Amino acid sequence: MDLNGKTALVTGGTRGIGRAIVLALARAGANVVTCSLSGGEGAIDLSRELKELPGEHRVIRADVRHADEVASLVEECRAGLDVVVHNAGVISHLPVEGIEPDEWHRIVDTHLTGAYQLVRATLPLLGEGSSIIGIGSRVAAVGLPQRTSYTAAKLGMVGFFRSLAKELGPRGIRVNIVEPGVIETEAANSLSREQYDALQARYRQLTSLGRLGTPDEVADVVLFLAGSQSRYVTGSVIRVDGGI
Repeated sequence: MDLNGKTALVTGGTRGIGRAIVLALARAGANVVTCSLSGGEGAIDLSRELKELPGEHRVIRADVRHADEVASLVEECRAGLDVVVHNAGVISHLPVEGIEPDEWHRIVDTHLTGAYQLVRATLPLLGEGSSIIGIGSRVAAVGLPQRTSYTAAKLGMVGFFRSLAKELGPRGIRVNIVEPGVIETEAANSLSREQYDALQARYRQLTSLGRLGTPDEVADVVLFLAGSQSRYVTGSVIRVDGGI
């Protein structure tokens, strides 16, 4: 995959799947701008790793819920933009009666309103051949208890991106969603060995491939959608879930 000379913008790029996407794009030759909600050690470590790769890369702080911060993020790409990846996300585990309005908006606004604000701000910089990619979730199709706000936001993203694909298709801009299943990220580090083994055993039963996925396996699909090899792919929801 060759993205030399291209510029990519990735939200939520300092941990887990987002970090893998940022590094995959940079290694493919793209100049990458990414953001995190609060900076911190993850942003510092990613900046250090990006300095070892060719190209111009920037890691800044931005909250995609706020239009002014999205505008500042997009300003970093004012010379032009080829790939937009909306990966920023948050989650909570609460029964619906326990979700206060502020918490509902924190989840929905990060995923769904953030996608709208990001697309609206970046469209003036996108031309024919550009690619917009949303990171959804397999849970959007099946639902889970105590994930109502998260599921609603991810399913809303599917509708938004599918409509957007039809709206932007005449301009030569492709729009797709990647839906990861259960991916092994930093959260696994907080589990005891017994908990981790139990998680693996559960997903050996649930998935055709018998294991959790990795961030790099999601990033590889994003890389495909970012490049010319997917030039006739738009309006798609691509599941990366090991066959759940």
